[in-house]
Amino acid sequence: MKNAVPAVGLLALLALTACSASEPDAAPSASDQPTTSTPASPSAAPSAPPRSGTSDTDGETTKIVGTVVRFSSNATSVDVTIGQDNPAVRDFLSMLPLTLTFEDLAGKEKISYLSRKLNHSGSPGSDPEDGDLIYFTSWGNLGFYYNAAGIGYSDQTIHIGTYDAPLEQLQRLEGGDVTVEVID
Repeated sequence: MKNAVPAVGLLALLALTACSASEPDAAPSASDQPTTSTPASPSAAPSAPPRSGTSDTDGETTKIVGTVVRFSSNATSVDVTIGQDNPAVRDFLSMLPLTLTFEDLAGKEKISYLSRKLNHSGSPGSDPEDGDLIYFTSWGNLGFYYNAAGIGYSDQTIHIGTYDAPLEQLQRLEGGDVTVEVID
């Protein structure tokens, strides 16, 4: 009788395992999926609307790469041409229009903090160059690089686009409100 108890337990365990196992190559069926949804956490970034090469709700295709975003202050404006289609860029564009304030960081870039961090999962890192607008994931800021010497590749530095403006023009973005909006 003592040997029968472990054997029955082992048979019960095997039966349960066989009932819950699925074939390794089989795709989960719709009945295997949860039927309830859970709300996103407060810190989760909302997903951006479909843009590049996809149809939006009106059936129109909207491009990402080549989109022009204007940063305007009372004293100047700087146009940035979007250079990549990635989750961070799409999320940034979904926030526009917005108002930011820029400041200098270490004689390398003009930065501004966004009101929330961008959804950047799946966005490639970059090796910034002068004339790049980047998103720095750790701090949640945008940066206009004007002196990228000595700055190397980082997974935390996501390329947003490029601009063509001298340092003097970037300096005129500092200290006041800067409106950011898509113009093209």
